[in-house]
Amino acid sequence: MKSASAYRAITGVLLCAAGAWLAIPTAYHEQIYFINAGGCRLATTVLEKSGGAKEGSVVLFHGISANKKIMSYLAQGFAEQGLRVFAPDFPGHGRSPGPFSPARAEQCGEALVRELLSRGAISADRTIFAGHSMGGAIAVRIASRVPVAGLITISPAPMLPTHGVSPEKLLFRDPPQLPPHSLVITGWLELESMRRNAADLAASRNDGTAKYLEIPGATHVSLLFSSAAMRAAQEWSAQVLRLPPSPNLPSHRPLAGALAGFAGLLLIAGPFLREAVGKVSPQDLPATGASIGVVRLFLELGAGSILVVLLLQFWVPLKVLGLFQGDYLASFLLILGLALAASHWNTLRTALSSSPREMISAAFAGLVLLLLVTAWFDLTFYEAWLTPMKWGRFPFLLAVLLPYHFAEETLLGPPQAGKIGRRMSLALSLRLITWGALMAGVLILHSGEILMGLLAVYMALFNLIQTGAVHIVHKGTGSAGAAAVFGAILQAGFCLVIFPTS
Repeated sequence: MKSASAYRAITGVLLCAAGAWLAIPTAYHEQIYFINAGGCRLATTVLEKSGGAKEGSVVLFHGISANKKIMSYLAQGFAEQGLRVFAPDFPGHGRSPGPFSPARAEQCGEALVRELLSRGAISADRTIFAGHSMGGAIAVRIASRVPVAGLITISPAPMLPTHGVSPEKLLFRDPPQLPPHSLVITGWLELESMRRNAADLAASRNDGTAKYLEIPGATHVSLLFSSAAMRAAQEWSAQVLRLPPSPNLPSHRPLAGALAGFAGLLLIAGPFLREAVGKVSPQDLPATGASIGVVRLFLELGAGSILVVLLLQFWVPLKVLGLFQGDYLASFLLILGLALAASHWNTLRTALSSSPREMISAAFAGLVLLLLVTAWFDLTFYEAWLTPMKWGRFPFLLAVLLPYHFAEETLLGPPQAGKIGRRMSLALSLRLITWGALMAGVLILHSGEILMGLLAVYMALFNLIQTGAVHIVHKGTGSAGAAAVFGAILQAGFCLVIFPTS
């Protein structure tokens, strides 16, 4: 068993090393500046191909809950054409301080453009605006007021309540007319409402200067790394700016390296956790499973989740947290956790008796994993390293999330030998029930908390990884309390990474 853990750890280290080798060296010159404009302070990456004359500029806007780092493939594709790319972090995203709101992101984006124009850093007749999702909509809106040579909007956020998009799901309303020389790109695998709204946007320009393009096999996010989408964007910018055709596409090595390193960290995590928190002998593992019946557990959690969502229609208590729609999720988990804890207090009180050593070792393990994963993503793929402002929110958010994790770990019951899959399936089913209630709030009650759906894939991946890691900690310590502290640390970090500060 120890040799298997050692092999996994060694494989993980090798994958991390290979990932760093693939991801970190680039052929591009990249510099980050903090640019003050219109009362905003935006961290902005300026990226260009090393050597060679500059043929023009691209101002590249990211989507909601994203940042400039994840736009690197697109930025490098434009740089291959000899274009200098300016990629800002919107307020509350990446390195830029908040507060964030869609309106403020638009205001700051326009202020940045005007500042670059006033400094002579870009020239309107040699500049293209480009953006993805929310950034695509912002690019359209800014281009309607600040004329430039062309526009490339990739899967723009809808701006009209049509094709099944209800008004509360819109980040922006009253879209301007699409500027001339505009390319609108979507993916075949996107929601029909997104594709049809994007097609309508392109069709609103009926003078032949706009084009709509769907990329086969592409999703909303994969468009950021699609060679076909990048080639189409290069051809459009070459046409608009009268550039020679670009023979080169950027490499996918950085993306492959980021994923390889992440896989390596996952392999390392298991052996690390077992060493960090210790291990209870199999004879000491309880023979009983969940503390209440599974059907009752599902019914209680489902009913409680629905009641909490109804309550949140009238009052979101954690607005003070300052996370755009993350305050809604935190409020949901706090109220639900407190309700479950109150309903099963006698069970929780018995289960949560943990030694200080178990709590400290679990907290240490959680913080180390959080730092490792956020550092890796920040280095290679996505600006995940927590800023001082986000670290300032961390203790409060951790305290908010603890009741739910205490209740969940206790009601799931202690890990049983040979029944890892059953316990994890049960844990993931509980998470699915809570997410279903949140989505009912979005789709039926029209709560407007659209990030509960937009971030669903990332939430699902996080929940899968987190529940597996929490199981290891619970099994190793024999303590529901230690496992809850560990799980809450990971979830607090995840929320601070993925939700914009407001």
